[in-house]
Amino acid sequence: MLKHIAVGLLAALVTAPLLAAEPPQTLMPIAKRPAATDYAIEDLDGKMQRLSDYRGKVVLVNFWATWCPPCRKELPSMQRLWVKLRDEPFALHAIDTGETVEDILPFVFATGIELTFPILLDRDNATLKSWPVVALPTTFVVDKRGRVAYRSVGGREWDDPRLIEELRRLMQE
Repeated sequence: MLKHIAVGLLAALVTAPLLAAEPPQTLMPIAKRPAATDYAIEDLDGKMQRLSDYRGKVVLVNFWATWCPPCRKELPSMQRLWVKLRDEPFALHAIDTGETVEDILPFVFATGIELTFPILLDRDNATLKSWPVVALPTTFVVDKRGRVAYRSVGGREWDDPRLIEELRRLMQE
């Protein structure tokens, strides 16, 4: 009996880090869907992006930074998601927190893929502070009425079919 318990504990200790390395491909629903805090932030091209301008679309709002390993890892999947959904009622805002264009551009070019979704610059972290961000990356999904429908903390593979299905279901509301 003790041998089986010891083997079970050893298996758990060996596989737990492997399981933890696989990001959960889920979104946490937000009860009562509170109104999303509006923002007006410049993107890398100097164009002002306002969340309220995207009413009628589902908006994925991702808070990230170049120094954050899970943030860096999920950006390619965000690009693949963007390519799949950009012709639907969908928008994607990747809000870099506290960095400058000079910090971000070398990183963006070093990814090896062209990131074509809007990257917004929250230079002073004012937007970060106005949203309930607990860690980086944190992502919110805002419904077509401007309400926070989902939240996720930690990296995701954003082009995972389960996440795409959930986003499309929200677009149908």
